[in-house]
Amino acid sequence: MKILYTTQDVTNWREENGSDTIGFVPTMGALHEGHLSLVDQSKAENNHTLVSIFVNPTQFNDPQDFKNYPITVDADLQLLSALSVDAVFVPSVQEMYPDLLKESFHVPILTETLEAKMRPGHFDGVITIIRKLFDLAQATKVYLGEKDFQQLSIIQSWVKKEKRAEIIVPCPTFRESHGLAMSSRNVRLSAAGREKACLIFKILQEVKSQKNLQSPPELEIWARSEFHLFPAFQLEYFEIIDAQTFAPLADWEDSEHPLAVVAAFLEGVRLIDNMRL
Repeated sequence: MKILYTTQDVTNWREENGSDTIGFVPTMGALHEGHLSLVDQSKAENNHTLVSIFVNPTQFNDPQDFKNYPITVDADLQLLSALSVDAVFVPSVQEMYPDLLKESFHVPILTETLEAKMRPGHFDGVITIIRKLFDLAQATKVYLGEKDFQQLSIIQSWVKKEKRAEIIVPCPTFRESHGLAMSSRNVRLSAAGREKACLIFKILQEVKSQKNLQSPPELEIWARSEFHLFPAFQLEYFEIIDAQTFAPLADWEDSEHPLAVVAAFLEGVRLIDNMRL
C-alpha cells in the first residue's frame, strides 16, 4: 500500500496506472465498517482503489466540531493495509489549501434546506474539497455512503451539472448492532449514549411501519413528539421528503421515493440518519 502525501504523489501514482480503472473512496478518517464496505466494493469493481483521509476545514461551520473531530490516521492506515488498498492520500491542510477560499454551488432546495440550513457554508466546503480531490484522482467510480444523503445528492447534482466523467456509486448505510448509523462521530458518545442513540433508528422504523396509517405531516408530528419525551436529545429536524427533489410531502401520493430524514444532538454529538419509506 502506497501512502501519498502530496498532490504530485497522487498525480505520479495515477500516471503509473495508465488506463486502469480507479475506484476512489474519499473520507475524513476515523474509519469504521461503513467506510470499509465502500473500499470492498471499490476493490471488487476496479483495477485499483485510492482512499483519501483528510479532515476538510472548509466544511465545518462550527469550529468546535472541527476541533473535536476524531483523528486516528495510524489506525486508519492499518485497517486499509489489511484490505490491501492500493494507495492512501493523506495530505496536510496546507497541501490542499494554499488559501482557504471556498467555491459556491447552488441547487434550489438541496442547498437551502435541512443540513444546508442548519450548517451554513457546509456544502460549499464539501464541493470545494470534492472538486480538488476529484481532479486529482480522476477516478472511474467514486463511492459515497447514503447516511449523508443530502451530501450525496448534492455531489451527484454537481457531477451532472459539471458533466464530469466520474460515476457516483451510492452505498447503503451500515449500522451498529442496535441500529445506530455508523459514523466517525460515534466515538465521542459514551457507552450509555450509544444505547440511547438507538432511539433514532427505532423512531425511523416506527414511521416506516405506520406509513399506510398516517399522513407524512402526522408522522412528522408524532416523531418530533417522541424525541421531546427524551430530554437527552436536542432535535434539529425530522422531516419526510421526496428523495429526489427534497420537497416536503403533504401526502404519500406526492412521491414515489419518500424519505425520512433526521438530525439531533446527543451528548453534544450531532447525529444524522435517514430511512427510505
